[in-house]
Amino acid sequence: MNDEARAVAERYARRGESGRYSLLRPEVWQMVHERQRAFVALAGSVGLPDFATLRLVEVGCGSGANLLELLRFGFRADHLVGIELLPERLAQARERLPAALVLHAGDATAIDLPAASQDIVFVSTVFSSLLDAAFQQRLADTLWRWLKPGGGVLWYDFTVDNPRNPDVRGVPLARLRQLFPHGRVTARRVTLAPPLARAVVRLHPALYTACNTVPWLRTHVLAWIAKP
Repeated sequence: MNDEARAVAERYARRGESGRYSLLRPEVWQMVHERQRAFVALAGSVGLPDFATLRLVEVGCGSGANLLELLRFGFRADHLVGIELLPERLAQARERLPAALVLHAGDATAIDLPAASQDIVFVSTVFSSLLDAAFQQRLADTLWRWLKPGGGVLWYDFTVDNPRNPDVRGVPLARLRQLFPHGRVTARRVTLAPPLARAVVRLHPALYTACNTVPWLRTHVLAWIAKP
């Protein structure tokens, strides 16, 4: 395993499991629903065809939550692939997902997917967990190689550093463009800053939507990076 991939696994092990991202929490389900709406709008704006025709691989699929969402959106299980570094999360994904959905274990840069075989490569809060700039670029180059011309990287990640968590680093839009210099980027800012979201929903869940109308309070980017 690559040194940076090993370091990521160690960071996640230190972090452990928590209920902070449970869908039972009001700020979490509002973040998820907002991101779903933004994805549908983004897909329409970039002209993605019927989801059932598209092949997609998710790097860092975790326990499979995003892949389950994609199945509900109409993607076919046999057109989806998940890659996950952490064995325990991969085991959870295997329990939750259809058998037709292929899952790979390990470092994505070492997975032998055919070049130009995917319509979409999906990465959700992956690059912010990579602190080695050279490894970030190597992974970006790998994702780009997997994409068909006309396909794209579907990207969701935060743009600002978290001072309470030294194991992650924000990925500004300028850095995203550096990682994919040949891509055409369509991006929108989403997701109310999680610490603020947790605070305001304690007063009333509707305050999430109210605060999220202020663009500079949104800390994440949802982007489509199109391959010409």
